[in-house]
Amino acid sequence: MEESQQAVSDSPCKACAGMWPRQDHFLEDLGLSKAYLQEDQFFSGWTILVFHRHVTELFQLTPPERSQLIEEVSRVATALSEIYQAKKINYELLGNQLPHIHWHVIPRLPNDPAPLEPVWRVPHTPISLTEAPLQHTIERIRPLLRRNS
Repeated sequence: MEESQQAVSDSPCKACAGMWPRQDHFLEDLGLSKAYLQEDQFFSGWTILVFHRHVTELFQLTPPERSQLIEEVSRVATALSEIYQAKKINYELLGNQLPHIHWHVIPRLPNDPAPLEPVWRVPHTPISLTEAPLQHTIERIRPLLRRNS
């Protein structure tokens, strides 16, 4: 194994260590996962669900866990769709850069600059919310996540 690959595989999981996502972006504990607002809000409402325990693949979950996890993803998508009046919701479960099950749930809005492209391929300057807009966004989303439980 190459040295760079070895370093990646031996490093602690950033999600398990609480180093990612940002704790001040926490939205709600959904049961098997926790929801966080993505730090880059160029795509407004972009939310991440992080599975509680360290697992890298869906097939490592029990069938009931897989079912519950997809319900949690759907719960977040429902809330984001309602709040942002999304034209479409994108769902991403990759794990290449962070091998820990985490879903990206991304509302695609009517003013989307590149509606046919995945968010990863849209050149943009990241938008980090300052404290007041961040708290306002969290306060808009959190009640809908609790309502849809």
